[in-house]
Amino acid sequence: MDELMERFSADRLENVGTKLFESVGLPAEDAKTIAEDLVLANLRGLDSHGISRMPMYLDRIRRELVKTEPNIKVEEITTAVSRVDGDAGMGFLVAHKAMDEAVRLAEKAGIGMVGIHNSTHFGMSAIYVMEAMQKGYISMAYTNSSPAIPPWGGKTAYLGASPFAAGVPGKNESSYVLDMAMTVIARGKIRLAATNGEPIEEGLALDKYGAPTTDAHKAFEGVCLPFGGAKGAGLAMLMELMSGVLTGANYGGDVKSLYFDHSGPQNVGHLFIAVRPDLFLAQEEFDERMDDFIRKTKSLPKAQGFDEISIPGEPEERTMSERLKNGVPVSENVLDDLRAELKKAGLSDIKL
Repeated sequence: MDELMERFSADRLENVGTKLFESVGLPAEDAKTIAEDLVLANLRGLDSHGISRMPMYLDRIRRELVKTEPNIKVEEITTAVSRVDGDAGMGFLVAHKAMDEAVRLAEKAGIGMVGIHNSTHFGMSAIYVMEAMQKGYISMAYTNSSPAIPPWGGKTAYLGASPFAAGVPGKNESSYVLDMAMTVIARGKIRLAATNGEPIEEGLALDKYGAPTTDAHKAFEGVCLPFGGAKGAGLAMLMELMSGVLTGANYGGDVKSLYFDHSGPQNVGHLFIAVRPDLFLAQEEFDERMDDFIRKTKSLPKAQGFDEISIPGEPEERTMSERLKNGVPVSENVLDDLRAELKKAGLSDIKL
């Protein structure tokens, strides 16, 4: 579909996003951070978590469900553990502060764990493990989310899609960056398909009556299916326990829907872990072993139909290189939504 879409530079899209978030009261630096995070998702090919979400975030801010200048509090509990109260701020800002804290703790204690409550949707999970990796740390990011899938054997949306991300930095070879939802397909991708009027494949979701559907609109109103059946549902439950029950955030179906529930703040929970890679080995030895692992993995015999063995994160890095060079493809429907937001904000002089 890319050839049917208009392409824009990352800088141009970031500027649009920054201006839109400033228009609803976010300080300039915070607005820029969020816009850059959203465009990063587009650059890595995760368009479902990119600029298409701006109108929805802007709407929640205008409804005063998200604070533009939250008092984000960080409380150190033990040498290696802190708690963050996001004060219903934009999840991006809360999560950056929390990962910074996890890295700070890991620097002195070897490992840092941060539990976060009173947060909101924070976009692409990989953003935060990549942030830690850039500072040389292994990291993991757990989060819960609004109900999207049923527990195994149920038919009602109860557990979140709750993506999990992990990052292990490489030295000369590829780094490992895993970012996966507990659903067969991310709920945001179904939303984007609905926005673009596209069908979805069979086996991804059920409509609100519990029937299989390929209609993205009906799927978005229904439930997603967990990947791997009972295994995916079990992991979704673990995400709920670690991110919600443990941290003091909402849990068990109580995280408010980003799209449909405007009755109050979401109170999303996250749990971030940062680990210094030289805990058991010298840094140089870890780097050598990590690079050796990547080389060995990629040199293994390939299955029929595969040209290479990819490390998690490699396809996204290649997409990012291509899109930095040729621009980010944006559908006409997403452009229409953004143009409407620019008009609403009195920014019609900014052209898309």
